Amino acid sequence: MVGSLNGIKVLDFSRAYSGPFCTLMLKDLGAEIIKVELTGSGDTVRRDYPVTKGGESGTFIILNRGKKSITLNLKSVKGREICKKLVEKVDVLIENYSPGTMEKLGLGHEELCQQNPRLVYASISGFGHSGPYRDYVSYDPIAQAMGGMTSVTGFPDSPPIKCGVSIADFSTGLYTALAITAALNHRNNTGEGQWIDMSLQDCVWQFSSIEFSPPYFLNGKILPRLGNGHPSMAPGNLYVAKDGPVLISTGVLNQVLRLYKVMGREDLCNTPLAANQSERYQYKPQIDQAVGEWTKTKTVEEVLAILRKEEIPCSPVPSFDKVCEDPQLKSREMVIEVEQEMSGSVKVPGSLFKMSKTPGYIKYPAPILGENNQEILSGMLGFSEDEIAQFSSDGVI
Repeated sequence: MVGSLNGIKVLDFSRAYSGPFCTLMLKDLGAEIIKVELTGSGDTVRRDYPVTKGGESGTFIILNRGKKSITLNLKSVKGREICKKLVEKVDVLIENYSPGTMEKLGLGHEELCQQNPRLVYASISGFGHSGPYRDYVSYDPIAQAMGGMTSVTGFPDSPPIKCGVSIADFSTGLYTALAITAALNHRNNTGEGQWIDMSLQDCVWQFSSIEFSPPYFLNGKILPRLGNGHPSMAPGNLYVAKDGPVLISTGVLNQVLRLYKVMGREDLCNTPLAANQSERYQYKPQIDQAVGEWTKTKTVEEVLAILRKEEIPCSPVPSFDKVCEDPQLKSREMVIEVEQEMSGSVKVPGSLFKMSKTPGYIKYPAPILGENNQEILSGMLGFSEDEIAQFSSDGVI
């Protein structure tokens, strides 16, 4: 299928989560991704648990669908020469090594952008390539903590906890994909490539700051951890019904008033518990108590039926297996199957991009390590079969 980034070639030196998620998004939009992996071992995620019967990591399959895999020994002179030849043929380079690593290999952005002035070169790291933390080693949990997310997650009387998913990695991958598409548009207008410097800490801070920084910057106040509550919605929490939890979120006053009426608590409608959002939030404990007393008299399904009829946002809290079988997700093709050569049919998430002219498409298998060595080295760079065979013998690929 032809995507909106059709014709864009990406040289992908990234591994683990953040960079591969970025290039997955670009592939989904139509770009060609050439994944450069270490000879012998490849991306460390190839070995992540759990694995299929064919021995392939489920996480690796999800993150690397549709990409082309080549192996290069970047410590060898010939490997670096091949890399530089590839740079002349691509539009984008992405890497998520520690700051300074690519420079030591002679593959830093200054050198490669000079070699190919139209190149968009994207670097992802824990703290970015500037500042006092530049050289600190970091992973997703570190970035979550240093970006402010961990401190605001959890319950007031419990220790902070990190987000259950690797949100620092995935948000940075998504932001980097956005930055790359913006840089490509700039290049289309000016002919100039550029360097993109993305930090996991920066991206987590962007998420955390929107709701939690105003109380501090404006009033010097640090909000307590809210558990399942919301920093501005009241009612807005996880409440207990007869047979399980139910989420209720009211963003506007009309929803609050309708909720009080179906609860049989019209008496609250002319009190501060039904005032504007700022004033109402001061009474959040009393509001939560009133709503909780009502939900515990109903089953989850009864609460959902009543509130959905009144167009009040609400939800059960399905276990993850139920989410995997969710009819809404399936109807939007957010659960699909890909055919892996080694593992057969594997279920994976579908494409996010529901676009009328250039929809996303990611129903491809993930590559075997070095699967595309011949195709890339011969087709893109013109090396002969004998030369490629010699590269293999010499440990270059």
